[in-house]
Amino acid sequence: MVVLKSETEIATMREAGRIVANTLAAVAAAARVGVRLIDLDELAAGLIASGGAKPSFLNYHPSWAPTPYPGVLCLSVNDNIVHGIPDRRVLAEGDLLSIDCGAYVDGYHGDAAITVAVGAIDEAARRLADTTNRALAAGIAAARVGARIGDISHAVETVGREAGYGLPDGLGGHGVGTAMHEAPSVPNTGRADQGMALAEGLVIAIEPMLLEGGSSRCRTLADGWTIATADGSRAAHAEHTIAITAAGPVILTAP
Repeated sequence: MVVLKSETEIATMREAGRIVANTLAAVAAAARVGVRLIDLDELAAGLIASGGAKPSFLNYHPSWAPTPYPGVLCLSVNDNIVHGIPDRRVLAEGDLLSIDCGAYVDGYHGDAAITVAVGAIDEAARRLADTTNRALAAGIAAARVGARIGDISHAVETVGREAGYGLPDGLGGHGVGTAMHEAPSVPNTGRADQGMALAEGLVIAIEPMLLEGGSSRCRTLADGWTIATADGSRAAHAEHTIAITAAGPVILTAP
């Protein structure tokens, strides 16, 4: 069931989103050569707690996952698309790191992701990350009262396909509220003017994921959580939680 949010609820989600944004910025700044993923996760845990929020991801256990999620962040490196578990892996020069963060305040969630460079990256990696950000911007621009979910999907897909990238099957955005994942689903591929109409008060996460190799195929690793490209090519991920308002889309996870 799709639940529209009141102005008060959206304001609370904005507080959660601000903590998410600040956490992402701090973790991105700390993501340097030689740093372990688990150290970044510990940094995020402290920042979320000090902001008066709680982590959305820790112990999250959807029906498809074999175990509860063990981290505060999802940290996905290079060919890992999403849901990478923070472990003792050490970041290396040229890595492309996706940082996905969720937090909640008074029961309401914010969810956002960025992809950052570790040290110097090659031009192909920078183009991948930049295009993913453009796809996110296009999806947000399409999220207006009276438009449809398919308009968002089509905008994201158009940017990705025109640049020659793949979009992973079955992965996309979602509603956000008192649960981190609510209805409706917001696919990254689709046809314009199709799907549910967007109404004032709808809060959704738009999250393009682009695959460098051009394929849509992906695989789940042995940990049961991490989803990686099937061909070993790199991936990038960007996400914001937004509210649909009469004045246009409002980014709730902006700094």
